[in-house]
Amino acid sequence: MEQIFAYRGLLWDGTVTTVQLGLASLLLALTLGLLGAWAKLSGAKLAVMLADAYTTLVRGIPDLVLMLLIYYGGQKLINDLGEWTGLWDFVLVSQFVAGFGTIGFIFGAYMTETFRGAILAIPRGQIEAGIACGMPGALIFRHIIWPQMVRYALPGFTNNWLVLIKTTALVSIIGLQDLVYNALTAGRSTRQLFTFMFAVLVIYLILTALSELGLKWLDKRYSAGLRESTG
Repeated sequence: MEQIFAYRGLLWDGTVTTVQLGLASLLLALTLGLLGAWAKLSGAKLAVMLADAYTTLVRGIPDLVLMLLIYYGGQKLINDLGEWTGLWDFVLVSQFVAGFGTIGFIFGAYMTETFRGAILAIPRGQIEAGIACGMPGALIFRHIIWPQMVRYALPGFTNNWLVLIKTTALVSIIGLQDLVYNALTAGRSTRQLFTFMFAVLVIYLILTALSELGLKWLDKRYSAGLRESTG
């Protein structure tokens, strides 16, 4: 415990970076998930093909391999393109950008299926009733689709988020000073790797518990009307 207390600042900084990385990745995943679900449900052949290719690609490549490809290969591709076109000089992609970009890209595919299933679960008659009443598409989405989509998507969203926050540990492999990276640094310095890895385990459990509390509150909020109508 003395060693952990001595390195508490390093562990705290790593935890903050991990949370920031998780939230940034989640925001990107939500954006890609909504776009992917819209593409799959749009009926447009090209959009459906692109969305299917996206989800198939993510499910077929290990997360770690994809992260290394994007961090090293993506950086080279950007600089080669800049050199070829002459539009920009050398670009250095930070570990944070590569990390949240990769994780967001991965979980955007899972969110796509989560949102697609949630939208399909909404009774079609409600949407048709909104159209019949002359409601514009934005209003239908806001008042009919969105509240019910959130309720139906929450179980899958919860699982995706809990897996996503654990997946952030992969960024330590590309040198981002997250919780795992900082704990490894402290553990190697003190030769107490087990102690610091156990501290990481506890911190991740705390993050998971806090996430579950927040998501349960969200579930109660969006399910309140449903419980009242069926009570």
